[in-house]
Amino acid sequence: MIRVKSISLTAIASCLLLSCHAFAADSKVNVTLWDKGPSAEVKTDEGMGMAGDHSKATMGLKLSKDHAKAGNVTFLVKNSSKQIVHEMVVIPYPANGKVPYSDKDSKFDEDAAGHLGEVSELEPGKSGSVTLDLKPGKYILSCNVATHYANGMWTVLTVE
Repeated sequence: MIRVKSISLTAIASCLLLSCHAFAADSKVNVTLWDKGPSAEVKTDEGMGMAGDHSKATMGLKLSKDHAKAGNVTFLVKNSSKQIVHEMVVIPYPANGKVPYSDKDSKFDEDAAGHLGEVSELEPGKSGSVTLDLKPGKYILSCNVATHYANGMWTVLTVE
C-alpha cells in the first residue's frame, strides 16, 4: 500500500481527466457511397478545384457528420449503389487545394496525395470499415475508381 501524505485537488482532477481521456470513445462516421446509376451523365470536371459544379454530381459520399474528434476515427462505409463498385480513400486536404489527378488514368495518385487508409472496392450493397488515427485538420474522402473522383465522388471531413 502506498501512503500519500497530501495531494492537491488539482493533481486529482488532472489524473481523472487523463484517465477519462484514455477511455474516451472513438469517433464514428457513417459513410454512404451513392450514385445515380450507370445511365447517369458521366462528368469529368467535378473533382476538387476543377471547373464543374460539384453540387450537380451524379456520384458522391454522404457523411453522417462532417466533423470528428482527433484520434481514432472509424469510418463505417456502405456502398448503396445498385450496380457500381465504389471505394473510400482518405487523404489529407492538400495545401494548394488540388489533388494530384491524372487525366490519363482518370484517377488521382494515391501515394502522391498522402494516402492514409481506405475501404477497398465494395460491390453494390456491401459494407466495410476502417479505423484511422487522425490529427486535427481537414481530410478528403473520395472514391478513386477510374472517373469517380472527377465525377464528383469526394467530400471533406474536418477533424478537431
